[in-house]
Amino acid sequence: MLVKTYGSAIFGIDAMIITIEVNVGKGSKFFLVGLPDNAVKESHERIRAALSNVGKKFPGQRVVINMAPADIRKEGSAYDLPIALAVLAASKQISEDHLNDYVVMGELSLDGGIKPIKGALPITLAAKANGFKGVIVPFENAAEAAIVDGIEVYGAKHILEVCDFMDDVETLEKVNVNQEDAFLEKLNNFDFDFSEVKGQENIKRALEIAAAGGHNVIMIGPPGSGKTMLAKRISSILPPLTLPEAIETTKIHSVAGTMNNEASLITTRPFRSPHHTISDAGLVGGGTYPQPGEISLAQNGVLFLDELPEFKRTVLEVMRQPMEDRVVTISRARVTVEFPASFMLVAAMNPCPCGYYNHPEKACVCSPGAVKKYLNRISGPLFDRIDLHVEVVPVPFKDLAEALPSEKSAEIRKRVMQARIIQSERYKESKSVHNNAQMNHNDLNKFCRLNDTGRQLLKTAMEKLNLSARAYDRIIKVSRTIADLDQSPDINSEHLAEAIHYRSLDRDSWGE
Repeated sequence: MLVKTYGSAIFGIDAMIITIEVNVGKGSKFFLVGLPDNAVKESHERIRAALSNVGKKFPGQRVVINMAPADIRKEGSAYDLPIALAVLAASKQISEDHLNDYVVMGELSLDGGIKPIKGALPITLAAKANGFKGVIVPFENAAEAAIVDGIEVYGAKHILEVCDFMDDVETLEKVNVNQEDAFLEKLNNFDFDFSEVKGQENIKRALEIAAAGGHNVIMIGPPGSGKTMLAKRISSILPPLTLPEAIETTKIHSVAGTMNNEASLITTRPFRSPHHTISDAGLVGGGTYPQPGEISLAQNGVLFLDELPEFKRTVLEVMRQPMEDRVVTISRARVTVEFPASFMLVAAMNPCPCGYYNHPEKACVCSPGAVKKYLNRISGPLFDRIDLHVEVVPVPFKDLAEALPSEKSAEIRKRVMQARIIQSERYKESKSVHNNAQMNHNDLNKFCRLNDTGRQLLKTAMEKLNLSARAYDRIIKVSRTIADLDQSPDINSEHLAEAIHYRSLDRDSWGE
């Protein structure tokens, strides 16, 4: 007897429907075909043991299981449940009437329990797009899957619950999540606030500009000057995620398996802070079966690289292209996938090996040329892709001791959001540009015209600092953001001057 069930395979951050065909006939052998990986092949023994332990039987006849399309590799243990249901239906132990209506995914334990899976959200989106009535997923993944409107979502804890559901003996409880309520529930919840930072007003200003335009920023300063403390608070001044951004971000984390089982939707912008020992594949994504890396997990949020020179040079260099294109392409012999990589890079570093170059009180003990050599660990092309270079100086004791109130993140965020509204209106006809940092050369010519005074000022700065053409574009983009914060339609000389100030750490003017 031939029976079909339906599962799903993840490619990149999207899913496609997999048809699982089971035929039980005369004979005694077991065959599993359709390009399964080892984890799928091992499902035979897991399913046999699970069925035995719940009072069901794995048929002693010839069982042929085909996973179509047969030219696409199937990986992972999440196919246990749909294969088990198809085997039970083909051996007439459960009804097959409802199998065609649902996409089913789940890993089986030997006692018949159903374990969580990765990618529940993209699987549900694929099921809806292909016209299925609903999905059946592990109970822990149900809230995440239920964020998709217009499709039934059921969460199951045990295979017998699914069997009874197929036989109409007992109904699984449908999981409902109000998309808007889930989105708004924790939209403004932050663990950190800029009001907790004493002093550093100039650094806060630079980070406000970076947040307003989506610019990359690097902070250079001695240990204990507050670089990490400031970086952790950037998310609190970024504009709230839109609902499409929240769903896209949740898809990526769902595929990577980093979702909190209690959360149905990621509603705050991600803040990723990988350790400097991370590998190339860990940062940009990869592996035998490509998985998203840290730059994709930081999509629509912040990627914080602390102690930037301590990262392996090769790791930093593979990040250059995704920073420009805002997408990373992972190519393997059998498959090529794309992961989104639109993130705001925030980096921090000490100015020299000892950490005290330019410190107002402690003397630097590094040898001549050590400061320049330390900075040279970061390549010029990568430095060019960072819009704002900010020097962080330790806060004096008197400022730390004063109990003067500091501006809250909510106040800074209002100004940032107002600037983003201006940018949204400016780029409303563009599909790829949403903020100033994403402007291409044509956009610069269209939206960032300079007057004669501004052009002369920029020319002088380019010659004095020996800046590259890419740095020229970055300065104009930052000056456009500063003008937006001032709600000025034109870029004035003072806007350009401030933007040029944030390039003062370029290699020809630092460490000499």
